[in-house]
Amino acid sequence: MKAALLAFALFGLLAFASSTVHFQEDFDDSWESRWVYSTHDDASGNAGKFAHTAGKYFNDAEKDKGIQTSQDARFYKLSAKFPKFTNKDKPLVIQYSVKHEQSQDCGGAYIKVGPGPLDQEKFEGETKYNVMFGPDVCGSTKRVHFILNYKGENHLIKREVRPETDIYTHLYTAVLFPNQTYEIRIDNEVKQSGSLIEDWDLLAPKQIPDPALSKPADWVDEEYIDDPEAKKPEDWDNTPKQIADPEAKKPEDWDDELDGEWEAPMIANPDYQGEWQAPRVKNPAYKGPWVHPLIDNPDYVADDQIYVFENEYVGFELWQVKTGTIFDHILITDDLAEAEAFATGYFAEQQKGEKAAFEKQEEERNKAEEEERKKRDAETQEADDDDDDDDDEDDVADDHHGHDHEDL
Repeated sequence: MKAALLAFALFGLLAFASSTVHFQEDFDDSWESRWVYSTHDDASGNAGKFAHTAGKYFNDAEKDKGIQTSQDARFYKLSAKFPKFTNKDKPLVIQYSVKHEQSQDCGGAYIKVGPGPLDQEKFEGETKYNVMFGPDVCGSTKRVHFILNYKGENHLIKREVRPETDIYTHLYTAVLFPNQTYEIRIDNEVKQSGSLIEDWDLLAPKQIPDPALSKPADWVDEEYIDDPEAKKPEDWDNTPKQIADPEAKKPEDWDDELDGEWEAPMIANPDYQGEWQAPRVKNPAYKGPWVHPLIDNPDYVADDQIYVFENEYVGFELWQVKTGTIFDHILITDDLAEAEAFATGYFAEQQKGEKAAFEKQEEERNKAEEEERKKRDAETQEADDDDDDDDDEDDVADDHHGHDHEDL
């Protein structure tokens, strides 16, 4: 028993020792030494710069500092390199936080992880990446992107996951597992999971419709037909579509010589049944829908390495119309427990403290606005009182002036 426990403990230590954090960024004051701006949009004047800030409300002024988009209607292109690694036989965990202080209405907030070599100053939308993950909001379109590059082509997940759209910080986590499954988490809660093969169109289908076969010309797939024995009643067409209104009466002032012969207005005939149609009956020759026979797809190739990537950089390549998004707490690792520990540890504290700070600011703002309103009301009332006093003094002066004339 003791030997088994010891073996289990040793296995746990080995597993812990083998886990690797490939990249971690909490954007301290030295962050610019690790990140490089792309110059791709400099000539057009559309390049945006990030501000280093914790934002307007936060839990900890230093720990919560991230990089914030700061200029409206700009491209934001920034990348950082790390030692090349492959996630073969291990999970790939990508996690980072997003805070839309501006109540995002149109703009991306996703992150890219990709291979080398990368010329960071030329980093742009066409630069190859392995994974693109994160929220994207524009008008009514709100979704979490999860795009995988497979054999040179980018493939978007077929599942739809809605992002958080409030003004607080949220943690986005993407996980690729060696068994070809995945998870999407928001604030450590699994929002979507499944198979890489089923939820992306990465591989050719295993089976395809047999190209040598087509539906037989005599195949009957019409389930119902007109009753061949039904006949239209002989008097069916004797009922007119419209009739003279039986309740209409000629106006008393109607003059036949001047107005012509009076005719009642026409109305829809309540007895009219429309055009005759034979009743529908079950088709005795019906064979059901024709199903195209399938054959094995000669182009299908199984691949148990879809999840495997060689990664060497992380970057933001974004367009934002209305800016104010703060990015922070980037983690790339092969250990999901590492990501979970942060989510349930400091991040949970950050969310709670940040919300409390915002609510306190709102309370103080409302209080200040109320005091300002009262001050304006008091000033308005004082001005009104002064006007009333002036009016009273004018009335008294007029009275004295009248008496003076009477005395004369």
